Amino acid sequence: MSIGLAILLSALAMTVIVGVRYLLASGAFALLTRATRPGLYTGLDQQIGREIKWSMMSAAIYGIPAGIIAWGWDNHGWTRIYSDVNAYPLWYLPVSVLAYLFLHDTWFYWTHRWMHIPKWFRIAHAVHHASRPPTAWAAMAFHPVEALTGAVIIPLLVFVIPIHTVGLCIVLTVMTVMGVTNHMGWEVFPRFIVQGPLGRWLITASHHQRHHERYGCNYGLYFRFWDHVCGTDKGLGDFAQAARPRAGVAAGGDRAGRRDAGVAAEG
Repeated sequence: MSIGLAILLSALAMTVIVGVRYLLASGAFALLTRATRPGLYTGLDQQIGREIKWSMMSAAIYGIPAGIIAWGWDNHGWTRIYSDVNAYPLWYLPVSVLAYLFLHDTWFYWTHRWMHIPKWFRIAHAVHHASRPPTAWAAMAFHPVEALTGAVIIPLLVFVIPIHTVGLCIVLTVMTVMGVTNHMGWEVFPRFIVQGPLGRWLITASHHQRHHERYGCNYGLYFRFWDHVCGTDKGLGDFAQAARPRAGVAAGGDRAGRRDAGVAAEG
């Protein structure tokens, strides 16, 4: 088999893996929503269809670089991914996972704020905010430009920071679960977490709901650290008051959101 064909097959395989992972995770939480919050997604069939379409496009954008790097790691030892648990002290495994999550969160926070600059909001990020309200299918509903910003960070980190294969799987699992649960339209985590000391630093659906309500705040993915540091943390949203605006109202809300996003990005 030629090198080019091997790389192509690896990229295709990883694209399928990312796509199936999205469908399984979002589908499972959508079923959970139907069972515990019947009627919450009623009337959103067209929106969900758009979310799935954009998400499957994003799966390819995430999967292609991941597949190329996976081929290089397997055949030429590219990256600092390791499989021998004795290669580093055992304590390093959770430290590396936390390092990846924090650096991913840092990258996401600043690129997310960039996406709320009015020009880039119109070009790309408006696709994601077109989900009003967001559903469990919206986790990867990105314009290709935005998907590219999210697709590069983990592939870059594996060249810099050593991580065990198990640790990398944990990072990808957390990324998938948090991406889906943050957009479900209801809070899956118990109140003692969301409203307790831990919830002050961890992002859940309640925190991200406020971002979809007000736009210019709550930009983080996993942690509230950068929102606290930069003064963009505006607390938790209220699902009970989350309205489903008509198309005209939604368009007006998007324009207001873009103005708020521009102020937040420049502030």
